[in-house]
Amino acid sequence: MRETDIKPIPKYILNQIRKADNKNYPNPDGHVRCYAYLTTWKNELVKVTVAVKNRYKKWYCKQVAVHGLNSKKCFVKDMEYCYCASMGFRFGWYEEGLQKCENWYERGWCWADDKYYDPYAELINPNFIDRLPEFKYSAYKLFQGCDIFKYLRLYRQYPQIEMLMKLGFTSIAMSATILKRCGTDKAFCKWLISNKALLQSRHYYIDVIVRAYKTKKSLEQLQSYKEAKLRLIHDSSLAPIKELFKGKDLERFFDYMLKQQTNQNTYLDYLKACQNLGLDMTEDKNRFPHDFKRWHDIRIDQYATKKAIEDEEKHKELYIQFAAVAEKYLSLQHAKRSAFVCIIAKSPADLIREGEALHHCVGRMNYEQRMVREESLIFFIRNKQEPNTPFVTVEYSISQKKVLQCYGEHDHKPNEDVLHYVNKVWLPYANRTLKQIAA
Repeated sequence: MRETDIKPIPKYILNQIRKADNKNYPNPDGHVRCYAYLTTWKNELVKVTVAVKNRYKKWYCKQVAVHGLNSKKCFVKDMEYCYCASMGFRFGWYEEGLQKCENWYERGWCWADDKYYDPYAELINPNFIDRLPEFKYSAYKLFQGCDIFKYLRLYRQYPQIEMLMKLGFTSIAMSATILKRCGTDKAFCKWLISNKALLQSRHYYIDVIVRAYKTKKSLEQLQSYKEAKLRLIHDSSLAPIKELFKGKDLERFFDYMLKQQTNQNTYLDYLKACQNLGLDMTEDKNRFPHDFKRWHDIRIDQYATKKAIEDEEKHKELYIQFAAVAEKYLSLQHAKRSAFVCIIAKSPADLIREGEALHHCVGRMNYEQRMVREESLIFFIRNKQEPNTPFVTVEYSISQKKVLQCYGEHDHKPNEDVLHYVNKVWLPYANRTLKQIAA
């Protein structure tokens, strides 16, 4: 491919580009867009990319890149890579008279690496490939990507891509790993066909597909392993789990998570509580408790109790003041004719336990100071059948006589039944009682 081979845009191609552009942009706003067309130079398939722009009610179109199917280099003109541009490229229009100064990259045709300087461009004449006997059976029309040359180069190297495309494996057909195995392992091809519905139902990682074939394990199970492992790698907050489970133990851990129907963040809470309590996490009874939910709640409660006792030792005066305020407003508690009860927090330790159990900030953020200053009161909403199980936390303003916050686990909004109880049953009762206390 030589610069002397570059010919002007044929008129019939120019008409096709303009027709497509009018359809895509009936009201152009002046920004640049790209199109591409196929042709042949000395028996080599070539893709020519053009840039299109409207200015002063005039339509401009010019060639900016030429890629050859057999070439590792491409020709580029009046185009520069720019990460902040809308297309990732910016174009010079000095030759067309649309700018006063010539950009440094407007120096005629020059060489560039084939994998760069290839902006996304709608292909105007894909059926041109039908003229080439080499690609008669390539199934290129089933390819939905933007880089048609990448597909055709793979077809040259791995003709089995045609089979995969026609069988509907468009999502994995572009993988060289899959193509190589299909070319050497007939059993793998049969396995793909037998699992076609599952493979087309969602995206699977290529290494997951190969491993499922080799081990005969479930695709779903191996995919969940992969996703969980990636979360461990990329989420720095999960580092304690990554340090505890390594090698084969990691897969055992993922199996355990699936069986116990829990997640890594919940296990992390359990792990931190166990470590704080001084438990030996190399023992399976601690790493993999038989009933995870039960032992999670036990360890979290033990940890919160320990933390509360330690906190109480450090802040005895605060605990005395807090208890006095709680005693003063004890009559705002409510347990009448409802599925719920409302209990006032009686110590900062209660706030710590509530925050640890429900994973919100009531045990931190100085709520105990607000209560000591009688700015706001903290109440716990409980199911009447489980009065000791943390459920919903309420912050009540004494001066404004209204609920400031009402949240359940992980700061989630409670259901309508709870909100009705808090706002329509307990709040009016609390305001009436507050008046009596003031009197």
